[in-house]
Amino acid sequence: MARRLSIIMPVLDEGSGIASALAALAPLRARGVEVIVADGGSRDDTLAQARPLADLVVAAPRGRASQMNAGAAQASGEVLIFLHADVRLPEDADRLVLAALAPGKRCWGRFDVTFTGRLSTLRLVAFMMNWRSRLTGIATGDQAIFMHEEAFRRVGRYKDIALMEDIAISKALKRLSPPVALGATVTVSFRRFEKKGAWRLILLMWRLRLAYFLGADPDKLARRYGYVPRTD
Repeated sequence: MARRLSIIMPVLDEGSGIASALAALAPLRARGVEVIVADGGSRDDTLAQARPLADLVVAAPRGRASQMNAGAAQASGEVLIFLHADVRLPEDADRLVLAALAPGKRCWGRFDVTFTGRLSTLRLVAFMMNWRSRLTGIATGDQAIFMHEEAFRRVGRYKDIALMEDIAISKALKRLSPPVALGATVTVSFRRFEKKGAWRLILLMWRLRLAYFLGADPDKLARRYGYVPRTD
């Protein structure tokens, strides 16, 4: 019998963080939610740590889009949540998502975000992200995008591009229905901001998104973001 809800988590060399990310989903698994890890070729012990804590671990070519597509292809849920490894769902995420996508309602949506850490900059960033998403109907991967599996198939899955796959699928899903903008929050780790600097990373992402909307090549944008394809 098909499950009602599947969570797909793309991972790559997550280190010790993968265990805590999946442990946070244990209460949802206990309520019947399927958890699928889609690995893009980790060289550390990510896979060994993930297997006992997930329902399924699948291998995929490196890249969030291809990894999420591979995970979704194996999912049994009628509703899919795409969750980054550094994002934590609210405890009642299953109830919230299934209620938001009840029959006769919209076919996709996302959560509001908040960040770990105490920097006032991050509170401002979260406010701006949530406000922009409500205004434009465009969601980012950090907002834990969710959708009916049927809608996912209708839009042709994630576009296999190196960056901005979340923007691309949002634009496609908007043609089916506006998104549900849940006020409940997911919590995003501060780690990326620690590595690159908060304002530096924020401004970079804003520039990259603007360039994408203006027609820039996602592969070139990914290199500007710091993505370096493996050669092996």
